[in-house]
Amino acid sequence: MKYISIFLQKTYNFFGYFINEVAHPHWTNYFYWLIALSLFCWGLELLFPWRKNQKVVREDFWLDGFYMFVNFFFFSMIGFYGISNVFSELFADFLALFGIKNLIADRVSHLPYWAALLILFILKDLIQWNIHRLLHRVEWLWEFHKVHHSVKEMGFAAHLRYHWMENVVYKTLQYIPLGMLGYGLKDFFIMEIVATAIGHLNHSNIRLPLGYFKYLLNHPQMHLWHHAKNIPAQYGVNFGISLSIWDYLFNTVYYPKEDGEIELGFSGEEDFPKDFLHQETYPFLKK
Repeated sequence: MKYISIFLQKTYNFFGYFINEVAHPHWTNYFYWLIALSLFCWGLELLFPWRKNQKVVREDFWLDGFYMFVNFFFFSMIGFYGISNVFSELFADFLALFGIKNLIADRVSHLPYWAALLILFILKDLIQWNIHRLLHRVEWLWEFHKVHHSVKEMGFAAHLRYHWMENVVYKTLQYIPLGMLGYGLKDFFIMEIVATAIGHLNHSNIRLPLGYFKYLLNHPQMHLWHHAKNIPAQYGVNFGISLSIWDYLFNTVYYPKEDGEIELGFSGEEDFPKDFLHQETYPFLKK
């Protein structure tokens, strides 16, 4: 009952927090940060388009926009923040049985805040990189991930076009271990803003030259190859979310040239549904 109470209370607290955020705009408001980041990236696409022949309102633009709000405001943090707190408490109680204190969480809490956030950013991105690989390698997970790879014209809103089941996988596998390290809602909120900004840019129809920083940070020219229909690797390439360094370290990088006109999609996409409802039910109904 203790852990159920923690889950319900934390979930309720976040839901109330979310409603208050929407009703009262301010600088630390995630709802309006998402809108502002989306408008900013769309503006860059209008002013500095990489693919000149791509329309301003590209193919599936409105569908991607719908996905963006559904995923981030109904599934992204509600519930999973509660889950992370439950496992954090469970972990602390388990250690207490042996008279052990959660020394890692204690050490993290005593770090300068910027250092704690940097550790969170790196760990979170490494976890996401591994989860992303699983989405491509595990057959039943790939059926859900097809939604994201059904994009035929790339733009900022395609960043958040994915099946809700990905939230279950991503957020659970992220928030449980990170919650055990003592990170909470405020920390996750900051990371969501950073990840949204980088993810939007990586999917935008812009060219973002980074020089030698391309070996550290993901960017549109590299990430487009992740969505390429024809690639030499069976299970995909360029799995980096915010950082590209993991792909260089673990030899999953594929960036043969800078080409904004490559064909996007996946093998067998002809049979994949085009509308939101059928895309959401497809993995469950597919034989």
